[in-house]
Amino acid sequence: MKRLLASLALAALLPQTVFAQALPQPPEIAARAYVLLDLSANQPLAARDADVTVEPASLTKLMTAYLVFQALRDKKLALDQELTVSERAWRTGMTDASRMYIQVGNKVKVEDLIKGMIVQSGNDATVLLAEAVGGSVENFVAMMNRQAQAFGLKVSQFRNPEGLPAPGHVSTVRELGIIATRLLQDFPGEVKFYSIKEFTFNKITQQNRNLLLWRDPSVDGLKTGYTDAAGYCLIATAKRDLPNGPRRLLSVVVGASSKESRAVESQKLLNWGYSSWDAVKVYDARQVIASAEVWKGAAATAKIGTQVPVSVAVPRGEAAQVKTQLVRTDPLIAPLSQGQQVGTLKVLSGTRVLAEVPVTVLEPVAQAGMFGRAWDQLRLWLR
Repeated sequence: MKRLLASLALAALLPQTVFAQALPQPPEIAARAYVLLDLSANQPLAARDADVTVEPASLTKLMTAYLVFQALRDKKLALDQELTVSERAWRTGMTDASRMYIQVGNKVKVEDLIKGMIVQSGNDATVLLAEAVGGSVENFVAMMNRQAQAFGLKVSQFRNPEGLPAPGHVSTVRELGIIATRLLQDFPGEVKFYSIKEFTFNKITQQNRNLLLWRDPSVDGLKTGYTDAAGYCLIATAKRDLPNGPRRLLSVVVGASSKESRAVESQKLLNWGYSSWDAVKVYDARQVIASAEVWKGAAATAKIGTQVPVSVAVPRGEAAQVKTQLVRTDPLIAPLSQGQQVGTLKVLSGTRVLAEVPVTVLEPVAQAGMFGRAWDQLRLWLR
Protein backbone atom coordinates (compact mmCIF):
# COMPACT_ATOMS: atom_id res chain seq x y z
CA MET A 1 0.00 0.00 0.00
CA LYS A 2 2.75 2.45 0.95
CA ARG A 3 4.33 1.81 -2.44
CA LEU A 4 1.33 3.18 -4.31
CA LEU A 5 0.74 6.13 -2.03
CA ALA A 6 4.31 7.25 -2.50
CA SER A 7 4.15 6.55 -6.21
CA LEU A 8 1.52 9.21 -6.68
CA ALA A 9 4.34 11.74 -6.44
CA LEU A 10 5.37 10.47 -9.91
CA ALA A 11 8.95 11.31 -9.10
CA ALA A 12 9.73 9.84 -5.69
CA LEU A 13 8.04 6.49 -5.37
CA LEU A 14 8.21 3.49 -3.02
CA PRO A 15 8.86 1.43 -4.97
CA GLN A 16 10.76 4.01 -7.00
CA THR A 17 9.12 4.45 -10.40
CA VAL A 18 10.98 6.39 -13.04
CA PHE A 19 9.38 7.32 -16.34
CA ALA A 20 11.53 7.03 -19.41
CA GLN A 21 11.30 9.23 -22.47
CA ALA A 22 9.75 6.63 -24.77
CA LEU A 23 6.75 5.70 -22.65
CA PRO A 24 3.26 5.48 -24.16
CA GLN A 25 1.54 8.83 -24.40
CA PRO A 26 -1.95 9.01 -22.90
CA PRO A 27 -4.91 10.13 -25.01
CA GLU A 28 -6.16 13.70 -24.94
CA ILE A 29 -8.53 13.98 -21.99
CA ALA A 30 -11.17 16.71 -21.96
CA ALA A 31 -11.06 17.46 -18.25
CA ARG A 32 -9.38 19.88 -15.88
CA ALA A 33 -7.14 17.28 -14.24
CA TYR A 34 -6.72 13.52 -14.09
CA VAL A 35 -4.59 10.65 -12.86
CA LEU A 36 -4.54 6.98 -13.90
CA LEU A 37 -3.20 4.40 -11.46
CA ASP A 38 -2.36 0.73 -11.88
CA LEU A 39 -3.31 -0.67 -8.49
CA SER A 40 -2.06 -4.15 -9.32
CA ALA A 41 1.41 -2.87 -10.20
CA ASN A 42 1.31 -0.13 -7.56
CA GLN A 43 2.29 2.71 -9.84
CA PRO A 44 0.85 5.67 -11.75
CA LEU A 45 0.54 5.45 -15.52
CA ALA A 46 -0.47 8.99 -16.44
CA ALA A 47 -1.41 12.30 -14.87
CA ARG A 48 -2.14 15.91 -15.72
CA ASP A 49 -2.32 18.74 -13.20
CA ALA A 50 -2.39 16.12 -10.47
CA ASP A 51 -1.52 18.63 -7.75
CA VAL A 52 -3.81 21.46 -8.78
CA THR A 53 -6.29 22.32 -6.03
CA VAL A 54 -9.85 21.30 -6.93
CA GLU A 55 -13.22 21.07 -5.24
CA PRO A 56 -13.88 17.38 -4.63
CA ALA A 57 -17.70 17.69 -4.68
CA SER A 58 -19.30 14.32 -3.89
CA LEU A 59 -15.99 12.54 -4.32
CA THR A 60 -15.71 13.67 -0.69
CA LYS A 61 -18.03 10.79 0.16
CA LEU A 62 -15.16 8.34 -0.40
CA MET A 63 -13.48 9.62 2.76
CA THR A 64 -16.83 9.54 4.55
CA ALA A 65 -17.34 5.94 3.43
CA TYR A 66 -13.85 5.01 4.59
CA LEU A 67 -14.65 6.13 8.13
CA VAL A 68 -18.06 4.44 8.04
CA PHE A 69 -16.50 1.14 6.94
CA GLN A 70 -13.88 1.59 9.64
CA ALA A 71 -16.65 1.96 12.24
CA LEU A 72 -18.31 -1.20 10.91
CA ARG A 73 -15.03 -3.10 11.10
CA ASP A 74 -14.45 -1.91 14.66
CA LYS A 75 -17.99 -2.93 15.69
CA LYS A 76 -18.93 0.65 16.50
CA LEU A 77 -21.70 0.44 13.91
CA ALA A 78 -23.71 -2.46 12.45
CA LEU A 79 -25.35 -2.85 9.05
CA ASP A 80 -28.71 -3.77 10.61
CA GLN A 81 -28.55 -0.94 13.14
CA GLU A 82 -31.31 1.63 12.78
CA LEU A 83 -30.57 5.35 12.97
CA THR A 84 -33.15 8.05 13.64
CA VAL A 85 -33.16 10.75 10.99
CA SER A 86 -32.13 14.12 12.41
CA GLU A 87 -33.41 17.44 11.18
CA ARG A 88 -29.89 18.42 10.16
CA ALA A 89 -29.54 15.36 7.94
CA TRP A 90 -32.95 15.98 6.40
CA ARG A 91 -32.20 19.67 5.79
CA THR A 92 -28.85 18.90 4.18
CA GLY A 93 -30.65 16.64 1.74
CA MET A 94 -33.04 19.44 0.88
CA THR A 95 -30.22 21.81 -0.13
CA ASP A 96 -29.20 19.81 -3.19
CA ALA A 97 -30.71 17.44 -5.76
CA SER A 98 -28.67 14.50 -4.44
CA ARG A 99 -30.71 12.99 -1.64
CA MET A 100 -32.12 9.71 -0.41
CA TYR A 101 -35.46 11.20 0.68
CA ILE A 102 -35.25 10.19 4.33
CA GLN A 103 -37.73 11.88 6.66
CA VAL A 104 -37.15 13.48 10.06
CA GLY A 105 -37.85 11.08 12.94
CA ASN A 106 -37.93 7.94 10.80
CA LYS A 107 -35.57 5.05 11.51
CA VAL A 108 -33.34 3.84 8.68
CA LYS A 109 -30.93 0.89 8.64
CA VAL A 110 -27.25 1.65 8.27
CA GLU A 111 -26.99 -0.64 5.24
CA ASP A 112 -29.72 1.34 3.46
CA LEU A 113 -28.00 4.60 4.37
CA ILE A 114 -24.73 3.33 2.91
CA LYS A 115 -26.52 2.48 -0.32
CA GLY A 116 -28.19 5.87 -0.25
CA MET A 117 -24.83 7.59 0.17
CA ILE A 118 -23.03 5.55 -2.49
CA VAL A 119 -25.63 4.69 -5.13
CA GLN A 120 -27.83 7.77 -4.84
CA SER A 121 -25.09 10.12 -3.58
CA GLY A 122 -27.58 11.19 -0.94
CA ASN A 123 -26.34 14.11 1.13
CA ASP A 124 -29.00 13.42 3.75
CA ALA A 125 -27.87 9.80 4.19
CA THR A 126 -24.24 10.93 4.33
CA VAL A 127 -24.86 13.42 7.13
CA LEU A 128 -26.85 10.91 9.17
CA LEU A 129 -24.02 8.38 8.91
CA ALA A 130 -21.51 11.06 9.88
CA GLU A 131 -23.55 11.90 12.97
CA ALA A 132 -23.69 8.24 13.94
CA VAL A 133 -19.95 7.68 13.58
CA GLY A 134 -18.69 10.99 14.93
CA GLY A 135 -21.41 11.92 17.39
CA SER A 136 -21.83 15.16 15.46
CA VAL A 137 -21.01 16.43 11.99
CA GLU A 138 -18.29 18.66 13.43
CA ASN A 139 -16.58 15.76 15.19
CA PHE A 140 -16.85 13.64 12.07
CA VAL A 141 -15.23 16.35 9.92
CA ALA A 142 -12.37 16.46 12.41
CA MET A 143 -12.05 12.69 11.99
CA MET A 144 -11.93 13.13 8.20
CA ASN A 145 -9.08 15.60 8.46
CA ARG A 146 -7.16 13.42 10.91
CA GLN A 147 -7.53 10.50 8.51
CA ALA A 148 -6.29 12.69 5.67
CA GLN A 149 -3.18 13.44 7.72
CA ALA A 150 -2.75 9.73 8.46
CA PHE A 151 -2.84 9.08 4.70
CA GLY A 152 -0.09 11.66 4.25
CA LEU A 153 -2.29 14.09 2.32
CA LYS A 154 -0.86 17.61 2.10
CA VAL A 155 -3.62 19.58 0.36
CA SER A 156 -6.94 17.92 1.18
CA GLN A 157 -9.08 19.70 3.75
CA PHE A 158 -12.66 18.75 4.53
CA ARG A 159 -15.36 21.05 5.85
CA ASN A 160 -18.32 18.67 5.58
CA PRO A 161 -18.93 14.95 4.94
CA GLU A 162 -21.07 15.28 1.81
CA GLY A 163 -19.00 17.55 -0.46
CA LEU A 164 -21.23 20.60 -0.79
CA PRO A 165 -19.19 23.74 -1.61
CA ALA A 166 -17.55 25.35 1.42
CA PRO A 167 -14.54 27.65 1.79
CA GLY A 168 -11.40 25.57 2.21
CA HIS A 169 -13.07 22.28 1.20
CA VAL A 170 -10.42 21.16 -1.31
CA SER A 171 -8.30 18.30 -2.61
CA THR A 172 -6.28 17.25 -5.67
CA VAL A 173 -6.74 14.37 -8.11
CA ARG A 174 -3.56 12.80 -6.75
CA GLU A 175 -4.86 12.84 -3.19
CA LEU A 176 -8.34 11.72 -4.24
CA GLY A 177 -6.56 8.78 -5.87
CA ILE A 178 -4.89 7.99 -2.56
CA ILE A 179 -8.21 8.04 -0.71
CA ALA A 180 -9.84 5.81 -3.33
CA THR A 181 -6.90 3.42 -3.27
CA ARG A 182 -6.99 3.08 0.49
CA LEU A 183 -10.73 2.49 0.39
CA LEU A 184 -10.32 -0.33 -2.13
CA GLN A 185 -7.34 -1.92 -0.42
CA ASP A 186 -8.43 -1.59 3.20
CA PHE A 187 -12.07 -2.55 2.63
CA PRO A 188 -12.17 -4.83 -0.43
CA GLY A 189 -15.36 -6.50 0.77
CA GLU A 190 -17.26 -3.22 0.57
CA VAL A 191 -16.56 -2.62 -3.14
CA LYS A 192 -19.86 -4.39 -3.79
CA PHE A 193 -21.77 -1.27 -2.74
CA TYR A 194 -20.16 0.74 -5.54
CA SER A 195 -21.27 -1.64 -8.29
CA ILE A 196 -24.97 -1.42 -7.39
CA LYS A 197 -26.70 0.13 -10.40
CA GLU A 198 -29.86 1.33 -8.69
CA PHE A 199 -31.43 1.53 -5.27
CA THR A 200 -35.02 2.00 -4.17
CA PHE A 201 -35.93 3.68 -0.91
CA ASN A 202 -39.23 5.17 0.17
CA LYS A 203 -40.69 3.91 -3.14
CA ILE A 204 -38.26 6.12 -5.05
CA THR A 205 -35.79 4.37 -7.37
CA GLN A 206 -32.60 6.17 -8.30
CA GLN A 207 -29.84 4.96 -10.60
CA ASN A 208 -26.14 5.08 -9.91
CA ARG A 209 -24.74 8.11 -11.75
CA ASN A 210 -21.63 6.17 -12.81
CA LEU A 211 -22.55 5.46 -16.44
CA LEU A 212 -19.60 3.08 -16.86
CA LEU A 213 -21.39 0.49 -14.72
CA TRP A 214 -23.70 -0.05 -17.70
CA ARG A 215 -21.07 0.25 -20.43
CA ASP A 216 -18.06 -1.72 -19.19
CA PRO A 217 -18.62 -5.00 -17.31
CA SER A 218 -15.16 -4.73 -15.76
CA VAL A 219 -16.03 -1.45 -14.02
CA ASP A 220 -17.23 -1.94 -10.44
CA GLY A 221 -17.04 1.60 -9.04
CA LEU A 222 -16.45 4.11 -7.76
CA LYS A 223 -17.96 7.61 -7.30
CA THR A 224 -19.30 10.57 -9.23
CA GLY A 225 -19.41 14.20 -8.20
CA TYR A 226 -20.60 17.56 -9.45
CA THR A 227 -20.73 21.19 -8.40
CA ASP A 228 -20.60 24.30 -10.55
CA ALA A 229 -17.03 24.95 -9.45
CA ALA A 230 -15.82 21.35 -9.63
CA GLY A 231 -17.51 20.44 -12.89
CA TYR A 232 -18.39 16.82 -13.57
CA CYS A 233 -16.11 14.37 -11.78
CA LEU A 234 -15.69 10.60 -11.73
CA ILE A 235 -13.42 8.19 -9.94
CA ALA A 236 -13.72 4.94 -11.88
CA THR A 237 -12.13 1.57 -11.23
CA ALA A 238 -12.06 -1.55 -13.35
CA LYS A 239 -10.78 -5.06 -12.73
CA ARG A 240 -10.08 -7.25 -15.74
CA ASP A 241 -8.97 -10.88 -15.77
CA LEU A 242 -5.97 -11.12 -18.07
CA PRO A 243 -3.67 -14.02 -19.03
CA ASN A 244 -1.09 -12.97 -16.43
CA GLY A 245 -3.70 -12.50 -13.70
CA PRO A 246 -6.35 -9.99 -12.60
CA ARG A 247 -5.45 -6.34 -12.99
CA ARG A 248 -7.15 -3.30 -11.43
CA LEU A 249 -6.86 0.26 -12.70
CA LEU A 250 -8.22 3.43 -11.13
CA SER A 251 -8.87 6.75 -12.87
CA VAL A 252 -9.65 10.11 -11.31
CA VAL A 253 -11.16 12.71 -13.65
CA VAL A 254 -12.34 16.13 -12.49
CA GLY A 255 -13.69 19.13 -14.34
CA ALA A 256 -15.37 17.42 -17.28
CA SER A 257 -18.13 19.28 -19.08
CA SER A 258 -21.02 16.84 -18.61
CA LYS A 259 -22.12 13.49 -17.20
CA GLU A 260 -21.46 11.92 -20.57
CA SER A 261 -18.05 13.54 -20.92
CA ARG A 262 -16.77 12.34 -17.53
CA ALA A 263 -17.78 8.79 -18.45
CA VAL A 264 -16.23 8.94 -21.92
CA GLU A 265 -12.95 10.46 -20.72
CA SER A 266 -12.66 7.97 -17.86
CA GLN A 267 -13.28 5.08 -20.26
CA LYS A 268 -10.56 6.40 -22.57
CA LEU A 269 -8.06 6.42 -19.73
CA LEU A 270 -8.95 2.93 -18.54
CA ASN A 271 -8.84 1.43 -22.04
CA TRP A 272 -5.50 3.11 -22.74
CA GLY A 273 -4.07 1.78 -19.50
CA TYR A 274 -5.04 -1.77 -20.37
CA SER A 275 -4.04 -1.62 -24.03
CA SER A 276 -0.76 0.29 -23.75
CA TRP A 277 0.68 -1.20 -20.57
CA ASP A 278 1.33 -4.74 -19.35
CA ALA A 279 1.46 -5.78 -15.72
CA VAL A 280 4.35 -8.14 -14.98
CA LYS A 281 4.17 -10.26 -11.85
CA VAL A 282 7.63 -10.56 -10.32
CA TYR A 283 7.15 -12.24 -6.93
CA ASP A 284 4.32 -13.23 -4.62
CA ALA A 285 4.21 -11.86 -1.11
CA ARG A 286 6.56 -13.83 1.18
CA GLN A 287 7.90 -15.86 -1.73
CA VAL A 288 11.49 -16.97 -1.08
CA ILE A 289 13.76 -14.88 -3.29
CA ALA A 290 17.03 -16.24 -1.92
CA SER A 291 18.62 -18.14 0.94
CA ALA A 292 21.19 -15.80 2.42
CA GLU A 293 24.24 -16.86 4.42
CA VAL A 294 23.92 -16.12 8.13
CA TRP A 295 26.80 -15.55 10.54
CA LYS A 296 26.68 -16.50 14.24
CA GLY A 297 23.29 -18.15 13.68
CA ALA A 298 21.67 -21.40 14.74
CA ALA A 299 20.94 -21.89 11.03
CA ALA A 300 23.44 -21.43 8.23
CA THR A 301 21.04 -19.55 5.97
CA ALA A 302 17.95 -17.36 6.15
CA LYS A 303 15.04 -17.31 3.75
CA ILE A 304 14.43 -13.79 2.47
CA GLY A 305 11.71 -12.19 0.36
CA THR A 306 9.24 -9.32 0.20
CA GLN A 307 6.28 -8.84 2.51
CA VAL A 308 4.09 -7.63 -0.37
CA PRO A 309 3.48 -8.97 -3.88
CA VAL A 310 5.76 -7.36 -6.42
CA SER A 311 4.38 -6.41 -9.83
CA VAL A 312 5.32 -3.67 -12.25
CA ALA A 313 3.66 -2.04 -15.22
CA VAL A 314 5.70 -1.71 -18.40
CA PRO A 315 4.86 -0.49 -21.90
CA ARG A 316 3.31 -3.25 -23.97
CA GLY A 317 5.97 -5.48 -25.47
CA GLU A 318 8.63 -4.78 -22.81
CA ALA A 319 7.76 -7.59 -20.40
CA ALA A 320 10.71 -9.70 -21.54
CA GLN A 321 13.09 -6.89 -20.56
CA VAL A 322 12.08 -6.96 -16.89
CA LYS A 323 14.83 -8.21 -14.60
CA THR A 324 15.59 -8.09 -10.88
CA GLN A 325 18.61 -7.22 -8.80
CA LEU A 326 18.92 -8.16 -5.12
CA VAL A 327 21.04 -5.82 -3.00
CA ARG A 328 21.73 -7.30 0.46
CA THR A 329 23.10 -5.64 3.58
CA ASP A 330 25.72 -8.33 4.15
CA PRO A 331 27.00 -9.74 6.40
CA LEU A 332 23.78 -10.98 8.02
CA ILE A 333 24.53 -11.59 11.67
CA ALA A 334 22.12 -13.49 13.93
CA PRO A 335 19.80 -13.11 15.64
CA LEU A 336 17.52 -12.19 12.74
CA SER A 337 13.86 -11.46 13.42
CA GLN A 338 11.00 -12.18 11.05
CA GLY A 339 10.26 -9.07 9.00
CA GLN A 340 13.70 -7.54 9.59
CA GLN A 341 14.89 -5.71 6.47
CA VAL A 342 18.09 -7.16 5.07
CA GLY A 343 18.19 -5.67 1.60
CA THR A 344 16.36 -4.22 -1.36
CA LEU A 345 14.92 -5.79 -4.48
CA LYS A 346 15.32 -3.64 -7.59
CA VAL A 347 13.10 -4.32 -10.59
CA LEU A 348 14.42 -2.95 -13.86
CA SER A 349 13.48 -2.72 -17.52
CA GLY A 350 16.77 -2.27 -19.31
CA THR A 351 18.51 0.43 -17.26
CA ARG A 352 15.27 1.97 -16.01
CA VAL A 353 14.50 1.26 -12.36
CA LEU A 354 10.80 0.38 -12.08
CA ALA A 355 10.62 -0.52 -8.42
CA GLU A 356 12.63 -0.77 -5.24
CA VAL A 357 11.05 -3.00 -2.60
CA PRO A 358 12.34 -3.84 0.89
CA VAL A 359 13.55 -7.45 1.30
CA THR A 360 13.02 -8.98 4.72
CA VAL A 361 13.68 -12.13 6.70
CA LEU A 362 10.79 -14.56 6.22
CA GLU A 363 11.62 -16.90 9.12
CA PRO A 364 13.54 -15.90 12.28
CA VAL A 365 17.07 -17.16 12.83
CA ALA A 366 18.22 -17.54 16.44
CA GLN A 367 21.73 -16.85 17.64
CA ALA A 368 24.19 -19.77 17.72
CA GLY A 369 25.85 -21.07 20.87
CA MET A 370 29.04 -19.60 22.28
CA PHE A 371 31.37 -21.82 20.21
CA GLY A 372 29.44 -21.16 16.98
CA ARG A 373 29.51 -17.42 17.53
CA ALA A 374 33.23 -17.46 18.30
CA TRP A 375 34.02 -19.52 15.21
CA ASP A 376 32.03 -17.23 12.93
CA GLN A 377 33.64 -14.17 14.53
CA LEU A 378 37.04 -15.60 13.62
CA ARG A 379 35.86 -16.28 10.07
CA LEU A 380 34.60 -12.71 9.78
CA TRP A 381 38.01 -11.37 10.85
CA LEU A 382 39.68 -13.49 8.19
CA ARG A 383 37.36 -12.40 5.34
